[in-house]
Amino acid sequence: MVICCMNLRRLITVFFLMVLIGSNKGLLAQTPSNRAILSAAETNLSGFAFTILNAEDTEDRLRADSFFTRQLVQALKTPYSFHYPFDSLKTISRIYAPDSSFRIITWQLMKDFSYYRYKGAIQMNTKDGSLKLIPLYDGTDFTENPYDSVRTNQNWIGAVYYNIIQKEYNNKKYYTLLGYDENDARSTRKWIEVLHFDPQGNPLFGGKFFSYPNDIIKPKQPVSRFCLEFKKQANAKLNYDTKLNRIVFAKLASESNEPSKKHTLVPYGTVEGFKWEFGRWVYIPEYEAVEPD
Repeated sequence: MVICCMNLRRLITVFFLMVLIGSNKGLLAQTPSNRAILSAAETNLSGFAFTILNAEDTEDRLRADSFFTRQLVQALKTPYSFHYPFDSLKTISRIYAPDSSFRIITWQLMKDFSYYRYKGAIQMNTKDGSLKLIPLYDGTDFTENPYDSVRTNQNWIGAVYYNIIQKEYNNKKYYTLLGYDENDARSTRKWIEVLHFDPQGNPLFGGKFFSYPNDIIKPKQPVSRFCLEFKKQANAKLNYDTKLNRIVFAKLASESNEPSKKHTLVPYGTVEGFKWEFGRWVYIPEYEAVEPD
């Protein structure tokens, strides 16, 4: 009996070790030489990343962005780079899908205080550690209605993403991205963008995922993505409340009683929200929503 119990304990220990090793396979597959390559690349990249955001001269920012992009792609070619976090790149967003199927890397490039562009890429988690990288091309400049359609990586509506929410419906996975966009000199935008993948594994941004009543503040329905646009420096909140399982955002009002002018909108003091129901984000009125952390 004692021997059986000991064997059972050994089996349980071996099982948990196998699970632990499996969950960290990518980290274990990174050899010391590969980690050294990535660490050295990160040191170089951090300087360029700082310059992209902080250099006073536009030409310096553009040059740094070019160097950063090329060196980032080269670094990501290192086997199992998906599992390397690049933690020192504080001005570059790197967020992982909750199921670790991919990570999305995004950053901002400012030409001047009235013109911003966004850069990015999706890195897929491959079993053999090879690089599958999908570049994102900001198509915001080439549309008068950024809410209008499902988009691909070729005409993405750019943003710097700060959160990702994974949901499922009819056995299909959906990844809701929350993003920040400086927009122009007078207003800032925050985006809710639903990312999903077609049967070939190509990313699709947007779709009929939002249900809310039309008002003068929000984008007019139908929309393929949701946007909260407000006065520069107004700091309107939009984030996901994990306890309530809801997206919560600031209710806006115009300072000058001109709600059609987005640069006059500021937080009103209450909040609204969305909850995921049957494959859509369904509107929650302000009296039901709760302020996010």
